[in-house]
Amino acid sequence: MLDFFESPYRVLMASHVLLVGGLVMLLAGIVLAYGLDQYLSLPALVGSHAMTILGPTAIKIGYVMRLLAFNRLRVDQLHHAAL
Repeated sequence: MLDFFESPYRVLMASHVLLVGGLVMLLAGIVLAYGLDQYLSLPALVGSHAMTILGPTAIKIGYVMRLLAFNRLRVDQLHHAAL
């Protein structure tokens, strides 16, 4: 598992997945929890409200991963330029 985080390109791709997935979760949660709430059962309503919390969390984690990946890429570029 730790080998996955060795490559900044893989971390960057995973961050893109988290960013897009978090946005989709957030938008779907908002539509379901506040727009279609009268048609949902109680467990589905609780799940849609949870998506409004988990979506932004995924966005924040994806953004931090993106920053770390770009920082690693920049450091690697500077290291290779110095050689």
